[in-house]
Amino acid sequence: MTLSNQHINRLLDRHVFLTDGGLETDLISAITMTHADTGHAPACYMINCAHPEYFRHRLSGGQGWRVRVRANASRLSHAELDACEHLDDGNPAELAGQMAALRAMLPGLRVLGGCCGTDHRHIARIAETFQPEACQ
Repeated sequence: MTLSNQHINRLLDRHVFLTDGGLETDLISAITMTHADTGHAPACYMINCAHPEYFRHRLSGGQGWRVRVRANASRLSHAELDACEHLDDGNPAELAGQMAALRAMLPGLRVLGGCCGTDHRHIARIAETFQPEACQ
């Protein structure tokens, strides 16, 4: 596989599997295989559309991986979100704290954002959490 400075973005389900065309692969296995197959070529891995509680425990140590996160504010599964009449927006302060905990685990984490359930309140709280650090 030839990848040079590519960003790899995958959708996670509630059980920390990558979903891609019906195939499911464990997050750590997928990153390890990609690193082996590409000679550590990806510029970063982006975790998208999952609540931090579903993947943070799988990233401890970080293995030096460059990770970016667009987390869901909602803890609901994709199926549960699809069935909702009103989008579950979680808790902005809690999400900001969880993103700060991710940053403590992954010092190279520089790109943070939101997916399902996030809005300006969540992004503002995340930004407030990281504001003092940006000035250092």
